[in-house]
Amino acid sequence: MRCRGLFPVILLLMSALAAPAAWGQGGTPVLAYHRFDPTTPGPTTITTPVFERQLDWLDAHGIKVVPLQSVVEAVRGGERPTEAVGPAAAITVDDGHVSVYTQLYPVILRRHVPVTLFIYPSAISNAAYALTWEQLAEMVRSGLVDVQSHTYWHPDFRKERARRTPDDYRAFVNSQLVRSKAALERHLGVKVDLLAWPFGVIDADLQSAAEHAGYRAAFAYEGGLAAPGVLPYAIPRIPVSNQARDTAFAALLAQAPEKRDHPR
Repeated sequence: MRCRGLFPVILLLMSALAAPAAWGQGGTPVLAYHRFDPTTPGPTTITTPVFERQLDWLDAHGIKVVPLQSVVEAVRGGERPTEAVGPAAAITVDDGHVSVYTQLYPVILRRHVPVTLFIYPSAISNAAYALTWEQLAEMVRSGLVDVQSHTYWHPDFRKERARRTPDDYRAFVNSQLVRSKAALERHLGVKVDLLAWPFGVIDADLQSAAEHAGYRAAFAYEGGLAAPGVLPYAIPRIPVSNQARDTAFAALLAQAPEKRDHPR
């Protein structure tokens, strides 16, 4: 009997997500993933069947997956993403693990779903766990995969600031941002103007450095929706785990934007 009272609440939440809403009243969930595996989840690994179940949920509730670039344009311009008539979401994947090619890529090809990969180039074609430049190039050619920057080798800027002189730290940050952008553009022939902050470390100095290095937006790694008024160099994303299924997944997508006077 106690569970019966939950059903109207769940139905209300799902109905609210399914109904078109004004862009200014909420925003777009930008989902953040890392690794994929056929059967075994982990702290940053989602199983491929669960990922497909999440895509099924989006389809069933009329939520269109749109390119991240359109979300950035909407955040900066205060409009709804241009591809979205109703509710929308965007999908991002950090780091460049090989499972992006072996597990994720076949799914998005079959379902025609756009994704953005945030890559740190130092690992590509070097680390055993990482993608190769050839795999990245193939995915870019599909027209479904956008490749953007995750710095050059994924440092923790808090630790780097603590162990370096101020001048050395500023030079290090600039190098991480500029080298990543240059390497990705050189190898893949793409325009790189978006950045995901490693470990979600953000402060005013880093945001200024990203703008100076030629990025037009950057992304955090904490809950909240990408909506008009958020800082363009600290746009929220929503980490997604293997436990985010059905109503738990719905709850993630319904997160209200977080308000911070001073971003991390």
